[in-house]
Amino acid sequence: MIIAIDGPAGSGKSTVAKLVAKRLNYRYIDTGAMYRAVAWTAQKKGLDLTDESVMTKIALSLNIEFVPGAEGQSVLVEGENVTTLLKNETVGRGAATVAAQKFVREVLVARQRQIGETGNVVMDGRDIGTVVFPQADKKFFFVADAEERGRRRYEELKSKNPGLDLKTIIEEIRQRDHEDRNRKISPLVKADDALEVDTTRLSIEEVTDHIFKNINNL
Repeated sequence: MIIAIDGPAGSGKSTVAKLVAKRLNYRYIDTGAMYRAVAWTAQKKGLDLTDESVMTKIALSLNIEFVPGAEGQSVLVEGENVTTLLKNETVGRGAATVAAQKFVREVLVARQRQIGETGNVVMDGRDIGTVVFPQADKKFFFVADAEERGRRRYEELKSKNPGLDLKTIIEEIRQRDHEDRNRKISPLVKADDALEVDTTRLSIEEVTDHIFKNINNL
């Protein structure tokens, strides 16, 4: 079975996807980490993230691995564990730039499909149910207020970056929403057959239970 969970930044999709995958003993794949990996690699080399041909070459050649880890999944780039590094907000902004590029998306979508071909996978992102796996057995689309999503991101990152400002994070969330929903290639939209889940006032456990019950009703 393939389970697709889409939604904007901070909606809880990654956290819930990990928990659902763990309960089902499925493989969890965070597709956003792929775009972040490309952006992180380019930033580390001082490259221009708006140069699509260069970003495509990185996407084609980069060795990205997903392995079981303490957080449910560790991301390795060229053998280096970059799980924490990819959560940096600068990397996130870079990923938004990279993710809007047609050929980069084609390369990474092909990888995502290859990973999911064997089934028994929970995959989260922004176009899983619409582009990557429109035939997914179960599709969910998470939403939440921007303020709540910003608060969640702030709580997640503040211990590692005491200088973070909540208002700035909320504005960055809104800007990322605008970019994701208005890009020409694979914009963030709810699949017609996806179940929408508003996570604003729900705990992670409540959302996970809701998703799990729906999956069991397949």
